[in-house]
Amino acid sequence: MYYGGIEAGGTKFVCAVSDEHQQIIARTKFATTTPNETIIKINTFFSEYSVVRMAVGAFGPIGINPDSQDYGYVKETPKKGWQHFNFLGELKKIFHIPIVWTTDVNVATYGEYKMGAATNKSSALYLTVGTGIGGGLIYKNNVFQNWNHPEMGHIMVSPMHKDKYTGNCPYHKSCLEGMASGPALEARANQKALTIPKDDPLWNLEAFYLAQAAMTYTLLYAPEIIIFGGGVSNQEQLYPLIRKSFSKQLNHYVDTPKLNKYLVHAKLGDDAGITGALLLAQNK
Repeated sequence: MYYGGIEAGGTKFVCAVSDEHQQIIARTKFATTTPNETIIKINTFFSEYSVVRMAVGAFGPIGINPDSQDYGYVKETPKKGWQHFNFLGELKKIFHIPIVWTTDVNVATYGEYKMGAATNKSSALYLTVGTGIGGGLIYKNNVFQNWNHPEMGHIMVSPMHKDKYTGNCPYHKSCLEGMASGPALEARANQKALTIPKDDPLWNLEAFYLAQAAMTYTLLYAPEIIIFGGGVSNQEQLYPLIRKSFSKQLNHYVDTPKLNKYLVHAKLGDDAGITGALLLAQNK
């Protein structure tokens, strides 16, 4: 019995097939281009396998309310050609099977919850920090989404003292994504984030905003663990800085697990999303 997973990112798509033992038997990756080209590539890949269920984690915002007319759509997105595209509807024209529909960050959260850093936890919050910032929350095996899905990257943050950058989010300017995403770092440094020296003070700035967000999520949701994924989060020097800033900003107001076990890096790395999609398909 085969299951299908699609991690639909704004930059690239990852498609995979697994068996009932959660072993990946086929996998492909390709750049995100136009919707029509993408659908053709998806169909070509999965046509070789008799998939019984599928899960899709899509970049968004997306319509996730089954009672809404925009259910299954990619909604307002800067990705050219994808605005108001009925992604799920097009997939259902090809695949006459049950399809789990959620966000790309939700499938990554589920992957880390089941097979990554949050294994054996009852709750987990995952924050991806890269070109954009997004988050997912799981409580007792349930991926949280309601009228809309969470947009944790767009919470407003208070600026760090002496930080004159005004943010680059086209919707909210100085929200978390506008202040702490990869492009926000690069705009301040005038160079690629991966080339910024590990001892550059900019990482203290980044840690301040991520710690502030983690404090907000702690006060709102009290998860057992907060996991950071995405390209920016791969900077190992960030974690001592995040924990130190978090402790200072929270100021012992509520209890948390030990910070080296509470604020952690994603265990599955770039495989969190496709792993979660395949597991959601199997565990629907």
